[in-house]
Amino acid sequence: MSGQNPVFIPGPTNIPDRLRHAMNVQTLDHRAPDFVDVFAPVLEDLKKVFKTETGKPIIFPASGTGGWESAITNTLSPGDKVLVARFGMFSHRWIDMCQRHGLDVEVIECEWGTGAPADRYGEALAADTDHTIKAVLATHNETATGVKSDIAALRAAIDAANHPAMLFVDAVSSLGSMDFRMDEWGVDICVSGSQKGFMLSTGMAIVCVSEKAVAATETAGLSRCFFDYRDMLKMNATGGFPYTPPLNLIMGLRESLDMIFEEGLENIFARHHRLAEGVRKAVEAWGMSLCAKTPDLFSDSVSAIVVPEGFNSTALTDHAYDTYGMSFGVGLGEVAGKVFRIGHLGSLTDAMVLSGLATIEMAMKDLNYPITLGSGVAAAQEYYRTTAAAARAQAA
Repeated sequence: MSGQNPVFIPGPTNIPDRLRHAMNVQTLDHRAPDFVDVFAPVLEDLKKVFKTETGKPIIFPASGTGGWESAITNTLSPGDKVLVARFGMFSHRWIDMCQRHGLDVEVIECEWGTGAPADRYGEALAADTDHTIKAVLATHNETATGVKSDIAALRAAIDAANHPAMLFVDAVSSLGSMDFRMDEWGVDICVSGSQKGFMLSTGMAIVCVSEKAVAATETAGLSRCFFDYRDMLKMNATGGFPYTPPLNLIMGLRESLDMIFEEGLENIFARHHRLAEGVRKAVEAWGMSLCAKTPDLFSDSVSAIVVPEGFNSTALTDHAYDTYGMSFGVGLGEVAGKVFRIGHLGSLTDAMVLSGLATIEMAMKDLNYPITLGSGVAAAQEYYRTTAAAARAQAA
């Protein structure tokens, strides 16, 4: 019966029945015209989610990690220099991937719980008078720490340094849940995946590439085959795929986009912010704090909550699963055992979030956490109750 409970991990997210049914299709011929009739509009409609007029969406059968790899292998050569900040597990993993590919990685080390420091990026770029830095990498939403970074400020820092480096952004846990503006922020490659804001199963790396990034593929020297943008773009131009596509997921993505447009992107962003605020009210009522250091960094898709001294957050998430059949995110890397994460993105409502808060409260009380049972739930209830009418009016 526990399979009926929603998950509160920051992805994969809960899959609405409407999308599960959309993916439940019989085998189709991906070389036939009816596949083209579905696939070509999907690529065009993805531009609206990325907020781009000129970017080219590309889909690979992979997770977001495959999208990361596609970004660097299609645009860079061995020994090229990239600039990236490390402030969480996922920014760390992108650094590791760049190093494994033989890139010269200049790392800006940051405290976990902080975001991508636009000022320090700007200083490094201004000092690079020979323009040896070919790409700037940033994680928009650091899933491990619940931190949102200011990509617009990062673009401003690049422009202020008058630097030609490309800008690559990991938006895996933000796209479709939090505002992202590819064209306005001058992003050259944005990486996302099917299993977060798109509310689907894991299995598609969804990226969008600028004209500048497409041009870079002609001179890039890193090896690529499966992830070659040129092959994809050539076939995509006629609605095709260079190899067997993840057809069921693409059918699900068609339905996901329909759901997104029916609700409206701005309404989705507002819903996520409201759900996140309710969680933050609960955390405050528990007497705990978020891993994110300041409110401007608070993510609207995931909250990483610091447990009191002497408690192990992994034991808490294990207990919540074993006893109550509900999943919460564990701490990763430097914050392993120190934080647990509540994912509040994708297909979620007030009532679903309240069920998660009530369950993790029971688990904390079982393990003798210094909380008052019901305090966090009551704080979130009061916030949701008093903002419900305004939320409905805004969405109308």
